[in-house]
Amino acid sequence: MFFCVLLFLGIVSLWWHWRAKDRMKVTNLTGKYIFITGCDTGFGNMAAKIFDQKGFRVFASCLTETGAKELKAVTSKQLQTVLLDVRDSDSVKKVAAWVKAEVQSEGLWGLINNAGIMRPSVPIDWLDIEHFREPIEVNLIGLINVTINMLPLIKKAKGRIVNVSSVGGRLAFGGGGYFPSKFGVEGFNDSLRRDMKAFGVKVCCIQPGLFKTALSNPAKIMKEKEVIWNKLPPDIKKQYGEDYFQKDAAKKEKLLKICLNKDISPVIQCMEHALTSLHPRAHYIIGRDAKLFWNPLSRMPAVIQDFVLLRNRAEPAVSHAK
Repeated sequence: MFFCVLLFLGIVSLWWHWRAKDRMKVTNLTGKYIFITGCDTGFGNMAAKIFDQKGFRVFASCLTETGAKELKAVTSKQLQTVLLDVRDSDSVKKVAAWVKAEVQSEGLWGLINNAGIMRPSVPIDWLDIEHFREPIEVNLIGLINVTINMLPLIKKAKGRIVNVSSVGGRLAFGGGGYFPSKFGVEGFNDSLRRDMKAFGVKVCCIQPGLFKTALSNPAKIMKEKEVIWNKLPPDIKKQYGEDYFQKDAAKKEKLLKICLNKDISPVIQCMEHALTSLHPRAHYIIGRDAKLFWNPLSRMPAVIQDFVLLRNRAEPAVSHAK
């Protein structure tokens, strides 16, 4: 009994120490420079607004002039927008040179690699190589390219790099290029974190579950899936069955209603912790669905993962053939 009490007290003490350490903040961050990609909508847009309000000097990259103009209209004069397509290497180099001229000897305190696209998750035999290429170019190659070009400025400030991945980087629950791209981000993030430790640069990975953003708009996703379905050759449609598309869509809609997180602010709070904590976490798992379902499932044996995930898909017609 005495041993159990000691064990309990030891666990409580360790937890209390971890909580205290987790709350320690870096001082004198007001006016520090941070660069955020993908600020047209969603996480990046909200992050740019909030960090601007908190006194950071924000460089917010947008893909479109409309996105940049709308963001600039609701933020302070201190926030600067810049157009950037992370797939364009020349554009990335020019923006990095511009940031270098702005920060000068101070360097860049924070880089938040948020830009990303989803694209439809459908069976792999419905797709061609271009369906894989675009998400990988944006979500992985673009992220790496921006990081490499900004890295000297981050090292100068002994700052922070925050890479936005996904629970889809821990568990692939659909086809297409999104999941390979996010698995790649996880691998890059871990390698970078270890490489940069000697330079005082901290690297964090944010793994959101399913959040309500422009990327996860159900109507848009369904329309993109329907375009792919309508272009399929007759033999593929026959293998899946003419009613497969509707049945699978109904199952996905049901799962989305259960898993979707409507409030995106917890993601921004994790970004803030990664930028301001004296001891930021290596990984931030965010969202009720991510913590209670996707993350635990990702740690289970493949046979359990397959059983659970396949129950949330329609069965192809061919699977009933004997």
